[in-house]
Amino acid sequence: MGHVDLAHDAAAMRRIFLALGLAQPDEDVRAVALAGGVSSGIYRVDLRSGRYCVKQALPKLKVAKDWEVPVERVFSEIAWLRAAAGIVPGRVPAVLGEDAATQSFVMPFLGDEYRNWKSQLLAGRVDVPLARFVGDVLGRIHAATADDPAVAERFATDANFHALRLEPYLVEAAREHPPLAERLHMLVERTGATRRVLVHGDVSPKNILSGPHGPVLLDAECAWFGDPAFDVAFCLNHFLLKTAHLPAHGHALMQAFHGFAQAYIAHVHWEPPATLQERVATLLPGLALARIDGKSPVEYLTQPQRAAVRSAAIALLQQAPSSLETVAVRWTLEFAA
Repeated sequence: MGHVDLAHDAAAMRRIFLALGLAQPDEDVRAVALAGGVSSGIYRVDLRSGRYCVKQALPKLKVAKDWEVPVERVFSEIAWLRAAAGIVPGRVPAVLGEDAATQSFVMPFLGDEYRNWKSQLLAGRVDVPLARFVGDVLGRIHAATADDPAVAERFATDANFHALRLEPYLVEAAREHPPLAERLHMLVERTGATRRVLVHGDVSPKNILSGPHGPVLLDAECAWFGDPAFDVAFCLNHFLLKTAHLPAHGHALMQAFHGFAQAYIAHVHWEPPATLQERVATLLPGLALARIDGKSPVEYLTQPQRAAVRSAAIALLQQAPSSLETVAVRWTLEFAA
């Protein structure tokens, strides 16, 4: 069956809501496209029964470089949301229903009382307690799923994770930087071979809402049973990038970096915390470089800022730091005003 584009198929959208019992037969089902990430179509539907959000996986991501990924990843996202809801209730949106024919699912629409964390950070509003809260939530999810064979079997999505994360980020950066290729490929191989916890795969401020009762994590389509270091480094990387962009807020952003890391590490029981921290520290500069020269470059950095991040990331990659403190000190000296 070919891909059904919900953006242009009103009948399919109507069928979904009727099948879930969320719309009445006499009700007009109208979908409004929302601004979202590069990998999905996201729509708002207002009905008598409530306000809803529909998410549909796209076969080709909306980036400049060619990046095609399997749409079946949506079912891993659904499974992650359901698993996380049982561990950290209220910290993820509820899955109200799914539709296999269109590779989509329905959630409640989270309204104006929820603010996007990325937008807040880019506006210079650095909420350090929120960073700690997110680190705590991620740590709880990892701790509850660590070395669980049933979770490992359900989320054996190695091929998806490679296509969505390792290849477009680290492998692409290796193509752009041949002298660093051996080190970057080592990070790819180590990450891909480490299977310990249920990984979200996209713990980014753009995928986190700040709500009246704390953070809500979204967009888990990269879900995988794998290396917890990836989730930690992926989120910490955003504090580094925003420090480079907003040096006047650099010290607050680095406080958020430390707060997130400390809250997370408090939950690490499946391996020595120092061992995990070393993997995070060595992975971080690779991910920073990947957000400059990978398939999904960060959009808010100026060209001089991009050059500065590239230079700092390369230096750290060559240094292979063993602790987050080493990364933080170097980054603070380089970028924080």
